[in-house]
Amino acid sequence: MLLFFFLVVILAAPAFDAQVCFPSKFFPNFLVDLNLWFTSEYGDYLLIEKPSFFVGLMWLELLFQWPLANVNLYAILVGGKPWFNSTCLVYGVFVFTGMVAVLAELILSSRITNVLMMMYLPFLGFAILAILRGLLPCSRHTKMNARVPALGRKKRA
Repeated sequence: MLLFFFLVVILAAPAFDAQVCFPSKFFPNFLVDLNLWFTSEYGDYLLIEKPSFFVGLMWLELLFQWPLANVNLYAILVGGKPWFNSTCLVYGVFVFTGMVAVLAELILSSRITNVLMMMYLPFLGFAILAILRGLLPCSRHTKMNARVPALGRKKRA
């Protein structure tokens, strides 16, 4: 599940989220057209109006979240990276914080549609999943052969 989420972020952030931060002349026409279609089809006023807090979140996503998604994807594909839990936790908390801000704006502005909510809400769910993955290490092997010191046994010097 996280593999899919990290792939979406790795592909979407530079292609679409960066359009909030940079002029459209830096992007191929088909990406600009696709972004315009999305904003008009789903009524995503944050992408159209570009409020300051949203632009700031997009900059943070590009500078912090996107590289971390790449690192996490690498850890999933290669496996066995001891730092994966930590980076997953940091990533999840970052996304959760940003999504709470975005969803609060959408809900409190009374401009949210059900379709728009369904576009943003999964990211909140994936953030929670990443947080849980960071907090609860996934181990397939139980440690049944853990050494427990025998009581009453004398140790030799």
